[in-house]
Amino acid sequence: MPLTENFIKRISENTGINIDELTTSALLALLREKKRKAMMEKTEIMGRYNVNTLDELEDKIKKGEIAEHPAWEDLIVLENLEDLIARITEDMETIQQTS
Repeated sequence: MPLTENFIKRISENTGINIDELTTSALLALLREKKRKAMMEKTEIMGRYNVNTLDELEDKIKKGEIAEHPAWEDLIVLENLEDLIARITEDMETIQQTS
């Protein structure tokens, strides 16, 4: 069920927070949680291979210190997670600058 404008207004009135501030806070909370989950997943994957950077993981794969499968797939996942974290960070900064 989608939230109606009246419901959002009611929350705003009940909390004493204006709608713009409420929207900003909600967006930032959502983005913080998404970023936290992405960072946790990144940490879990890097911990699996005992590396601190993507370059370190790639080097270990190339040197044969780590089996290529599934490490290459995990490297791709890590690259995507880093991109996601960067985009979320950028979005959060934009929201904070405009509010």
